[in-house]
Amino acid sequence: MSQGKAFIFAAPSGSGKTTIVKRLLDNNPNLGFSISASTRDKRGRTEEDGKDYYFLSKEEFKQKIDEDDFIEWEEVYEGNFYGTLKSEIQRIWDSGNHVIFDVDVKGALNLKKYFGDSALAVFVKVPSIEILKERLKDRGTESEESLSRRLYKAEFEMTFEDKFDVTLLNGDLEESFEKAQNLVDDFLKS
Repeated sequence: MSQGKAFIFAAPSGSGKTTIVKRLLDNNPNLGFSISASTRDKRGRTEEDGKDYYFLSKEEFKQKIDEDDFIEWEEVYEGNFYGTLKSEIQRIWDSGNHVIFDVDVKGALNLKKYFGDSALAVFVKVPSIEILKERLKDRGTESEESLSRRLYKAEFEMTFEDKFDVTLLNGDLEESFEKAQNLVDDFLKS
């Protein structure tokens, strides 16, 4: 089995990691996006099965757990499971690319443990909880209850920053893109 390198981007919701990962994918044809499996509902009309996530029922997800099909999985929010399928990583490596992940903090730490020195784990951080709150509000997808839950979880997730290889402070998006590209370039040379 051929194995490439892995780039793991994690952050609390609203930190900008998905935007950064999308830009890296646009600018680096040698990176393949690891599509996570999830039991959560699609957001609006924009998300597609097999592109944004592999949307599975809870029963399908639990069957894949039983069949040891996941590298890692987690119940991120109550009733919403997320995981990384082994077959997804193999698909990317078989195409000759390196894999890039956009995952939650706990999933990222599990992936780093699994891939070891073949992976670069990047913690994307916002300058403050207040900025994070504004970004989440600006999405227009959060109720007061879900916003409160996400902020509580974000504060907890921030305590794991020191477990990552590097922190990327996302204050200015263009600067963050440049720093993220440099991290990818440097890790591919190592």
